[in-house]
Amino acid sequence: MTRVPSDAYDEPPLPDPALAPVPAWGTASLADLLPAALAGMGVPGPATGLVLPAADRVCVFLVDGLGWEVLCAHPAEAPFLTSLLPGSLAGSGRPATAGFPSTTASSLASVGTGLPVGAHGLAGYRVLDPAADRLMNQLRWDPWTDPHLWQPHPTVFRLAHEAGVATCQVSAPAFEHTPLTRVALSGGRWFGRLDPGERMDLAASRLAVADRALVYTYYADLDGCGHRFGVDSPEWRAQLRIVDGLARRLAEQLPPRSVLYVTADHGMVDVPMTEESRYDVDEDWELGAGVRLLGGEGRARHVYAVPGAAADVYTVWREVLGEDAWVVGREEAVELGWFGPPKTVESRVVGRLGDVVVAMTGTAAVVAGSTEPNESALIGMHGSLTSAELDIPLLEVRT
Repeated sequence: MTRVPSDAYDEPPLPDPALAPVPAWGTASLADLLPAALAGMGVPGPATGLVLPAADRVCVFLVDGLGWEVLCAHPAEAPFLTSLLPGSLAGSGRPATAGFPSTTASSLASVGTGLPVGAHGLAGYRVLDPAADRLMNQLRWDPWTDPHLWQPHPTVFRLAHEAGVATCQVSAPAFEHTPLTRVALSGGRWFGRLDPGERMDLAASRLAVADRALVYTYYADLDGCGHRFGVDSPEWRAQLRIVDGLARRLAEQLPPRSVLYVTADHGMVDVPMTEESRYDVDEDWELGAGVRLLGGEGRARHVYAVPGAAADVYTVWREVLGEDAWVVGREEAVELGWFGPPKTVESRVVGRLGDVVVAMTGTAAVVAGSTEPNESALIGMHGSLTSAELDIPLLEVRT
């Protein structure tokens, strides 16, 4: 990474973390969707200020990596989804927000529990397990820890099932028994289908099995394609066309008194393959000094300092990253509401957060080329608070 001398003229001011976007907790965040939908069925759940028109049958189709900005930028590849955007004839959709970090494990837990990140505790891609004093990958659940000690709250699916709502998840078979599914998406019945079209057909049919029904289905390949090839690559745009067709297929089969919500867990940005855009902690002695463990991912980092070094690490990371990042201490991140309204951040979760928390601006990333070679080679990344990553669609079809 090429450094600009500290005494350079016209050096831009450092980004003010107090001005960073914050998830719309309690009004229009991913955590609010299912509680608001269940309230329309008369089923109590986590509190939310989001109000949705009541429907007896609710289906949520979550597309991994489908950000609001990239969807709006590709109407030719997604004519059906675009028809649901504001300003279109059938458009009753709106933007919502993911949480922070804007990453899959955190977001799926917010969907399934109806809680902000600081309450359910899945606070990023890779975070510290204070009891074991080691990093835990919360997407892969590695190394193993007891899922229900890590995330003890009941899922909204379980609350719906116990209230007599016909509840199910329709997803890839490989996800059925994962710890992430157990703590975030369990409750009711699970149906595994490899073929995405079969998932749409089955999701629609399960809506019709009872007077009140809640169905969740999921598609992962858009996200994977964005990571490998980048947003707006030919491969990514081909995947978006597939997503659009799947959403249309599901919408056309909705039974009466149903609503379909199409949403996502995060957006994505492309990080250029240049030294100027990729700060490599494994190569940069300044960024590595005083760092005991490096958590999170390229766009959203939890930095765990050696004892007594947290203040120095904060200062160095703020100076080195400059205008490319919002850099805060743990307590400031909590007070700013990054992980949820401050009063909702549970004490058992606080120790999982970095001594220093970093959210990237622009299109730069903090990588670790030697210790995280696969993640560091990705083109498309997410996790931060920029609108490209944080804003997600909340599109609606009603019958």
